[in-house]
Amino acid sequence: MKVLVLNGPNLGRLGRRQPEIYGTTTMADLSRLCEEWGAGLGLEVEVRQTNHEGLMLDWLNQAADDATPVVLNAAAWTHYSYALFDACAQLTAPLVELHISDPKSRPEEFRHHSVVTAYAAKEIVGQGIDGYRQALEFLSTQ
Repeated sequence: MKVLVLNGPNLGRLGRRQPEIYGTTTMADLSRLCEEWGAGLGLEVEVRQTNHEGLMLDWLNQAADDATPVVLNAAAWTHYSYALFDACAQLTAPLVELHISDPKSRPEEFRHHSVVTAYAAKEIVGQGIDGYRQALEFLSTQ
């Protein structure tokens, strides 16, 4: 089974951006880990990251067309993008919403709301990079 792991804005700076919140694992490291974890679960994993909302929407629309399961860390878009909300609504295969930190425990009020959760088969928050492994494990059983 193919799985898309989609990452939104600023996640390309993993390992350099606020390591006290997001850790020291880089996006390249994360991609390699997800591919390895997926292979161990019999999954073909493709990891992508973009800072461009339209590209993320294109990827989600393609996942909807192909019935591809998705692990989605939409980052800041999680909290306000109704275009993302609409794209997630179209998905037919399972969607796992993922956040490296726990947005609801963060001090910024705007982080406490997600437009993705309504369409997620599972939400994984605050587990660091290991949350991606947990998401792939969940999808391997679906």
